[in-house]
Amino acid sequence: MSSFSRRLFLLTPLALAACGFTPAYGPSGPAQTIQSSIRVADPSDKNGFDLVERLEERLGRPNASRFDLTYTIKTTAVGVGITPDNAITRYNLNGTIDWALTNRATNARVTGGQVHSFTSYSATGSTVAGLAAQEDAARRLMRILADQITARLLATSGTWNQ
Repeated sequence: MSSFSRRLFLLTPLALAACGFTPAYGPSGPAQTIQSSIRVADPSDKNGFDLVERLEERLGRPNASRFDLTYTIKTTAVGVGITPDNAITRYNLNGTIDWALTNRATNARVTGGQVHSFTSYSATGSTVAGLAAQEDAARRLMRILADQITARLLATSGTWNQ
């Protein structure tokens, strides 16, 4: 390891501290104050259940809710693997979630946005295998989208969570 890269490695934490960087999960970080303070809207279907499960896993189950998180889930399956005889062998499952976080006390919108991603699954094999692959892809998609929402909440929580 050259002395230049050692110096750079050792000075990086100092540079981050000088610019006001605070770790989200640090002792006085913004994530500490939003843990267990966001109540996610009740799920109405399997996708909603998987989304709420992951959000509560990442943000904690609400004890004293200060905020409400509402969401709308949209998913579409698009055939992407097509054989010469027009049989679809692979699907992309596209998902979009519009979400909003509101303050319970004032009922004012604090933050919100839209997240989107996709997963894929194979449609070859038996009917049971295809259904299992489809359900697994939907679960993975909801976890990805929940993680994106959590990342945005953590990134912006310092500005709205005083």
